This record gives sequence, C-alpha cells and structure tokens, in this order.
Amino acid sequence: MDYFNAFWVGGLICAIVQILMEKTKMMPGRIMVLLVVTGAVLSAFGLYEPFQEYAGAGASVPLLGFGNVLMKGVKEALGEQGFIGLFAGGLKAGAVGTSAALIFGYLASLIFKPKMKK
Repeated sequence: MDYFNAFWVGGLICAIVQILMEKTKMMPGRIMVLLVVTGAVLSAFGLYEPFQEYAGAGASVPLLGFGNVLMKGVKEALGEQGFIGLFAGGLKAGAVGTSAALIFGYLASLIFKPKMKK
C-alpha cells in the first residue's frame, strides 16, 4: 500500500504541475518556486510530516520535499544560532542535495556532450 500511496500522490502533484504549465501563463521557474514555497509553508504549519508519512517518496521527492528540507533546516538553526540561523539553516540543510545535483549534472554534461538549442 505504501507504493500505491507514493505513486498516486506523486502522480497527483505532477498532474497539478502539468495543468499549471498548460492552462496558465506561469513560467516553469515560477511553478518550481511555488512548489518549494508550498512545501515550506506546509512544514511551517506542521502539516508536511503527516503528509509525508502517508505518501512516502511521493511527497518527499518532488520540490515540495525540498521546501520541507529547507524549513526544517531553518527551524533547527534558529534554535541553535538565533537570528543568523534564519539565513544559514536552509543553506546547510539543502547543501547536500544541491551539491549532488550540480556534480551529477556536470558529470552528465561530460558524458553526453550537451548542445545549445537552435
């Protein structure tokens, strides 16, 4: 049942994003920011953890999960460092994922020789 819940929740998130892309004039970058902010807001109100327990990877893998990671990092850093944690927490919490994306993207560009679109 865990796989089924992850599949349908992740699919629903993707379907909503696809509808936003096709039916609105929002650019993909703005939709991505909307997802990250939504994840952060759900985390701030304590709603993301129960959602993630129910949906598993269907909730943690999309950009909603990245917003949750950033908010968790900010909450922890605020408790440890005070006001400066507001700026450092999200960077520290999201550093591994961001670094991995950059490194693997670079490695993929070495292997597959990307070209500019015409």
